[in-house]
Amino acid sequence: MAAEQLYRDVQDYYGKLKRSEDLKTKACFTPQRPLPTFIRKAMQYVHEEVSAKYYGCGLVIPECVEDCWILDLGSGSGRDCFMLSKLVGETGHVTGIDMTESQVELAKKHIDYHMNRLGYQKPNVNFIQGYMEELGKAGLKDESYDLVISNCVVNLSPDKRAVLREAHRVLKAGGEMYFSDVYASHDLPGETRNHRVLWGECLGGALWWQDLYRIAEEVGFQPPRLVTSCRINLANKELEKVVGDCQFVSATFRLFKIPSVDSPQQGAVTYKGGILGYEKELQLDVNYRFKQGEAVDVDGETAAILQNSRFSKKFLIHPVEQRPSAPKGCCSGKQKEKISDPFKFAEKVEAKFPSDCFKSDGPDDAPSNFQ
Repeated sequence: MAAEQLYRDVQDYYGKLKRSEDLKTKACFTPQRPLPTFIRKAMQYVHEEVSAKYYGCGLVIPECVEDCWILDLGSGSGRDCFMLSKLVGETGHVTGIDMTESQVELAKKHIDYHMNRLGYQKPNVNFIQGYMEELGKAGLKDESYDLVISNCVVNLSPDKRAVLREAHRVLKAGGEMYFSDVYASHDLPGETRNHRVLWGECLGGALWWQDLYRIAEEVGFQPPRLVTSCRINLANKELEKVVGDCQFVSATFRLFKIPSVDSPQQGAVTYKGGILGYEKELQLDVNYRFKQGEAVDVDGETAAILQNSRFSKKFLIHPVEQRPSAPKGCCSGKQKEKISDPFKFAEKVEAKFPSDCFKSDGPDDAPSNFQ
């Protein structure tokens, strides 16, 4: 489909939806990791009309966001923006950009409601109508944000490379793109990609997951880090026939804008704690979990990320030769094989929790890591 026609179809598709239940598949209803208490409280501040128009496929509330400037690509009704406006505080700021006029107007209509509920003297959130492939035309400058988030919208773009390139451009050095999206088990055939309903349901435009790794590194990001994934059940027999043997997952990745180092040095890091909601334990991705006060061996890439991102003040970085002694009974040293395939990780989740992917009541039950 031509880009302009695709934009019109997507705007029309989402502009006509009255509520999330009007979607034709369950691609946007995939359960993710359980919500920490502070995020559940932030959700309570969101106006019910804004929540009803939410069509995301995951949770895109990253850790350690206080005072951050955050850009939400495809912000829709503004649900995630309004949650984050509480979490970043009055000295932080959240910008939402979306191409659908009705969604942007809905979000703008509720700015005063949320600022009054939060007791802020002036708004720390704004919304722009524009395209995530052309952030410069929307007035967004180079290196102006600490975080870029996106909730199940990159797949709707006809030019994923432009989206990642623009996200990289507007991020500050050390910044991060933290986003949830739908991915395919292989490159999709033309029949699937050109199916209007499948595209509107976030499936027809899904990237083959290996293409994400290739594109992300080509535009300058460090290799993607998988945070969580869960297989999607379409629950629509007619559309299942169209996609054939292709499988889909909802997955959250994080991409860091860290200067490349020719020979990054591995080492050990110790989490100092203190991040809201993750005071005792922080999970960076499916491969690394950090408990407060415990030294963990990491590869050079991970050490560079923790040293050069917003997490730097929360970690002690130890060169290999200065690694603290491991607590008695704690295994360290040899690193396990890393997981990068969201489909393999989803299979692990399903094997351990066969009844429902990521169905649990608290962070202690979350199947987000297999040690």
